[in-house]
Amino acid sequence: MIATVHPSALSGSIRAPRSKSDMQRACAAALLHKGETLIHHPGRSNDDRAALDVIQKLGATVLNEHDVIRVQSKGVVPLTHEVHCGESGLGIRMFTPIAALSNHTLVISGSGSLVNRPMNFFDEIFPQLGISIRSHDGKLPLEIAGPLVPKNIQVDGSLSSQFLTGLLMAYAASGAHNVYIDVIGLKSKPYIDLTLRVMQSFGMKVPLVEGYKRFFFDDHSVPESPAQINYSVEGDWSGAAFLCVAGAIAGPIQIQGMQPDSVQADKKILDAIRDAGAALDLEQGTYRVGPATLQPFEFDATECPDLFPPLVALAAYCNGVSRITGANRLTHKESNRALTLQQEFGKMGVNIELHGDIMSVHGGGQLNGADVHSHHDHRIAMACAVAALRANGTIRIDVAEAVGKSYPDFYRHLNQLGAAVEETH
Repeated sequence: MIATVHPSALSGSIRAPRSKSDMQRACAAALLHKGETLIHHPGRSNDDRAALDVIQKLGATVLNEHDVIRVQSKGVVPLTHEVHCGESGLGIRMFTPIAALSNHTLVISGSGSLVNRPMNFFDEIFPQLGISIRSHDGKLPLEIAGPLVPKNIQVDGSLSSQFLTGLLMAYAASGAHNVYIDVIGLKSKPYIDLTLRVMQSFGMKVPLVEGYKRFFFDDHSVPESPAQINYSVEGDWSGAAFLCVAGAIAGPIQIQGMQPDSVQADKKILDAIRDAGAALDLEQGTYRVGPATLQPFEFDATECPDLFPPLVALAAYCNGVSRITGANRLTHKESNRALTLQQEFGKMGVNIELHGDIMSVHGGGQLNGADVHSHHDHRIAMACAVAALRANGTIRIDVAEAVGKSYPDFYRHLNQLGAAVEETH
């Protein structure tokens, strides 16, 4: 699909999508909860649908109602030999340790960029936990057989926190006590905060956290969780980040449905919006974001690397050089995002320099109309669409349907705010 975005002024109000980070964790917790879970305001992205499919294959019953998903589960009781996680990096890394709670032999697979992402983590850690594993030189598919037996282990958290999320949930579900997981170089700590909050909401055993370096499951038991759990999925700060930037360069707009006290890492987009000098305020749960003369900013995205695409779109309209730290986190995403951003924004006339872990964006010039490509990456497609709002010509985005991974309604929402967006199949 090609999305054609014309220069546009935005106004009005929109409700941000639901958080796929929160939704997928809720799906995993609902599988592990032996009883009924009602997931309110569920996400509907491709990754969310993949998570629901996974928990059904691992034994849960899922009923879609109006704005509620009803999950019945007796724990991990696989119904099939293969579990497919779609294109979700979180899904593959979180659900693999959870699936290993079973003694069934299972094949864990995925599609898209996932087939090229490194999964050596499991080859190194699973044998220590009594899990047999066979990968394809550290790549998918994985063949595993449990059951997982919690042990004291040390893991590398520098590539992704998602591996740790799966281990924490699996340890809790297995009744772990007096064991710890030591973590070296943990990145994206806010995502672990989100994992722990979901675990607590579902009545799971939450480890003691010692400086994000040790997660200790002590010998205290937890009260039996209620037969029915009600869980509401948060608004998505990752998706809202693009709306915030759109408001800052082409608004003003109002963004509804976001929690100001959220622990989501990408809520830090608000810091960049403020530092760039855009108009920003919060009133009765609604964020209002409007344009101004935008100034260059410095931002450390090491803990929130998914913010790089919207930050680049923002920096493109700032009068000077903005510097974003954390570029080394971008290699193993849906695309190599550092190079992809440099390439696609270069087509629009934006000079992006990469110096080790620092990305420098030279902003303030007029963005040109151009034909760009998403590289099958949802965040690249959205960043290009937002940048197009004040370009001097039309931006055509090839493989624009990639936004379905996290924000299926993205182009429709832009249209509702007044943008001229055409979709051609």
